[in-house]
Amino acid sequence: MNMKILIINGPNLNMLGTREPSIYGEKSFDAYFESLKNQYTDIDFTYLQSNSEGEIIDFIQQYGIESSGIIINAGAYTHTSLAIADALRAVNNNSIEVHLSNVFKREEVRQHSFLSSVVLGTIGGFGLDSYRLAVEALIKILK
Repeated sequence: MNMKILIINGPNLNMLGTREPSIYGEKSFDAYFESLKNQYTDIDFTYLQSNSEGEIIDFIQQYGIESSGIIINAGAYTHTSLAIADALRAVNNNSIEVHLSNVFKREEVRQHSFLSSVVLGTIGGFGLDSYRLAVEALIKILK
């Protein structure tokens, strides 16, 4: 099976490695993404990081239907964006929500997700390894 997985990162995730390393770690997502692609050479990954809600929605609409699955860390949009949730619902895809931190140990505003009701599941609290766990989950689901 030739799997195509979209990975979408929302606002401020381009700052991984320098942004609050005590919460998010010291490794950039770009460096992690290269190691992920090397680990799963049989998966075609397409990646977007955007600070723009509209760009994230456009990407989901453009590529979501043809992908095998979507791994999304919408950043702060997780807690505010009905529009991203609607886009995920519209493509009716195997989507997994990812968080680097355990959002339930953080501020109350971060404990609600508009995305959770439209995704297969949520993985969080394992730093960048949350993405690998999401890939493994999609592999199991799609077999």
